[in-house]
Amino acid sequence: MVTSALVVIDMLNAYDHEDADALVPSVARALPAVVDLLAEARDRDLPVIYANDNFGKWRSHHGEILDVALTGPHADLVEPVRPDESAYFVVKARHSVFYETPLAYLLGSLGVDHLVLCGQVTEQCVLYSALDAHIRSLSVTVARDAVAHIHQDLADAALRMMEINMSARVVPAAGAFL
Repeated sequence: MVTSALVVIDMLNAYDHEDADALVPSVARALPAVVDLLAEARDRDLPVIYANDNFGKWRSHHGEILDVALTGPHADLVEPVRPDESAYFVVKARHSVFYETPLAYLLGSLGVDHLVLCGQVTEQCVLYSALDAHIRSLSVTVARDAVAHIHQDLADAALRMMEINMSARVVPAAGAFL
């Protein structure tokens, strides 16, 4: 039996970085699909795992990361995807949700073998996370309407790479869960 989990990548963001102006419109377009995925995962009682940068604040925790994001200039992009009390949280330092995090251990303890990825940035963190999942023999689905990009051309290439090179299912959010 395939057990799925939703991984929400870097959606708790204060948008105070140099790429924010290019990223924000894409996040706004992806947000409704991310919200739908969250609702579906919760309705199905599937694990929801937030994997989020700590933005170099090594004494931060998930509550602080959320608080900072909610006081940023685009709190309207954060509030709809706020973690609930059943969500898991993994703080990441680099692009991949697996790099130097306990995510692989968490997935193993939950019996998860299929990840549905959503969030930001398609051509960076989503791509590297999909690759790291693939090399761990996890099946991957990327909800193409629930990922945001900085560079459209690179995002399109990243989605194609995930599909061809990593055997990821790249589908609309409405069909993401197996």
